[in-house]
Amino acid sequence: MSRLRIFDENRPEQPLFESTDGNAIAAELARVGVTFERWHASKPITPGASPEEVIEAYRTDIDRLVAARGFKTVDVVSIAPDNPNREEMRRKFLDEHFHKEDEVRFFVAGSGLFTLHLDDKVYEVECVKDDLIAVPDGTRHWFDMGESPSFVAIRFFTEPDGWVGHFTGTDIAQRFPRYEPQVH
Repeated sequence: MSRLRIFDENRPEQPLFESTDGNAIAAELARVGVTFERWHASKPITPGASPEEVIEAYRTDIDRLVAARGFKTVDVVSIAPDNPNREEMRRKFLDEHFHKEDEVRFFVAGSGLFTLHLDDKVYEVECVKDDLIAVPDGTRHWFDMGESPSFVAIRFFTEPDGWVGHFTGTDIAQRFPRYEPQVH
């Protein structure tokens, strides 16, 4: 289940706001310029589907987003709990950073935790299957895929070099809890 929790940046133990309602999540994030949408596949996707099959199942929404935002590259990334590089991959995203392009991810399966640092607030967004999040360029954030990462996501890029993180050097990400997927 998708979840948004908002914290004061100095109080990671006590959320100021919490919701699992998709409309409330979208409304709260829209106030700070972040897009949150729910998408549904136009055809069933079976486990082990090729990236091309995944993209085709979401073609209408992908085309709409590409046309609206000018993305040049769309790809599919898949991470499984048995990936031998999972710890290294997780560490890569755990420190606060920003990008010089929007970071847009759609979760086809599985989940992950985007944590955004905006002004004096921290927005913790648990994204699950069918969630799209679009984080504007320049937004300080970090991403946690958990100790046993399991997700398939569609990624959107405007730059040919794809994901480039500019790290802030702060310790804020270490002050907030690491991702532990909710049990449903």
